[in-house]
Amino acid sequence: MKKIISFLFVGLAITACQTDIVNHIDDKTLENGGYMRTVTPYPVVNSTFSVSKANLSGTKMELVAEAVTANYGALLESYDLSIAFIDATPSNGTKSVSAVALKSLTPANFTKDATTGYPRATLAITGTEALNAVKLATTDITASDYFTVTAVMRLTNGKSFSAANTGANITGGAFYSSPFTYRINVAN
Repeated sequence: MKKIISFLFVGLAITACQTDIVNHIDDKTLENGGYMRTVTPYPVVNSTFSVSKANLSGTKMELVAEAVTANYGALLESYDLSIAFIDATPSNGTKSVSAVALKSLTPANFTKDATTGYPRATLAITGTEALNAVKLATTDITASDYFTVTAVMRLTNGKSFSAANTGANITGGAFYSSPFTYRINVAN
């Protein structure tokens, strides 16, 4: 009798472990998004750069960005940048400016990288360019004020991605390094 019960338990255990065949995920049919990976400087420390008030035309925010989408960046339509100015020193008046359009990078601005196969571009914004975009004069800014550059990655399939609809792993992760928001501090 013990043998029969043992065989029943073994048989039950074997049948309990059987499962239906599970289909593999077909990652080629999954919907994909996109992000702009910061290649250099790497890692982007808090996405913060500085410009000198004394040398606005000679100082800049500069980074090498890589457009990551399905098919090695083929879905990139544009990387649209806006800029705002935050007046952190009210002693000279409050001159804060809401976000205005700054520039747009299109696939024509990018070159395929030989190593990764993704398109890359150098993104540079001088202090003068930032100041002109928000329509302020050098007398309107002081050290500790800053500019905020925000980006939207637009894809050819109509989707768009920004810091507002992208997860923390992409925006804050060291590997993806795609903050979609950059800060440019004003220094002396």
